[in-house]
Amino acid sequence: MPDVTVAIPVRDGGALLQCTLEALSMQTVAHELLVCDSHSSDGSPERARAHGARVIEIGPEHFTHGGARNLLMREAHGARVAFLTQDAEPADERWLERLLGGFELVADVGVVYGPYLPRPDASPAVRMELERWFASLAPDGAPRVDRLGEDERRDLPVAALIGARGFFTDANACVARAAWEKVPFREIPYAEDRALALDMLRAGYAKAFMPQAAVLHSHDYTPGEYLRRCFDEWRGLREVYGWREPADPRRLLRTLRGELGAARRELIASGVPAGERRATIAALSCHQVVRLAGALLGSRAGLLPKGVRRRLSLEGRD
Repeated sequence: MPDVTVAIPVRDGGALLQCTLEALSMQTVAHELLVCDSHSSDGSPERARAHGARVIEIGPEHFTHGGARNLLMREAHGARVAFLTQDAEPADERWLERLLGGFELVADVGVVYGPYLPRPDASPAVRMELERWFASLAPDGAPRVDRLGEDERRDLPVAALIGARGFFTDANACVARAAWEKVPFREIPYAEDRALALDMLRAGYAKAFMPQAAVLHSHDYTPGEYLRRCFDEWRGLREVYGWREPADPRRLLRTLRGELGAARRELIASGVPAGERRATIAALSCHQVVRLAGALLGSRAGLLPKGVRRRLSLEGRD
């Protein structure tokens, strides 16, 4: 039995799940494939089994992001469990090999993660957002290790880890079983990956970022869908870090101007024609305004009526 498991929560994965499964079949590292399916109606369990997966089936009423991943950890045979989402496709055959390399950087790594690459059909706004964020985590292209000192584990405010130092995504990640047995996922509906990183760091484990262990993973939401996605994300940040997005209009305007100015300079440096540049900046402006609105609403979700929270949540969570 391979000592590595690849685990995927699934519901109606469709064609993107098929691409993910095919990419996994080409990996250089032998692995167990484990799927937790929450009542798919599109044949996803059968598709996964056809690629050699062991499939656990649960009712959708029992699904939470943290709970499903703890279930996958319990069921996995591997000492290290790599997580993907159903629409996160390994970018090449060495994805798993490179991800596992994060555990060799230092002795106390509990979790490793890699970047998202935008899909070929991603909008310029989505492409720029993903490329800029993940490039900022490793400007020199080298692996990054984050950990907390002993005093920080005791005294550092939770909100101090909301940025790059505390960032972690389990759409492209690997978890050491020995670390998980001491620090499991919180059984929460959202932001379970950020909570796991916070808990791991506070428990004394290191977190590694492997910039070459990439997956294809991007979403081109409509403005309404993106608003609701950001509502869920910032609601999760509020619940994990206690973070409330500042509502000062001057700060919001500075943030927007800063983002657009950086994007404009990047487009000019890349030689993008003026007409295409203007169209991209216009799309990015809309993208950023919707993002800020979702952040402001999501980080204040507790002040909103239950029915409003449900309608604003992309996952329908009240």
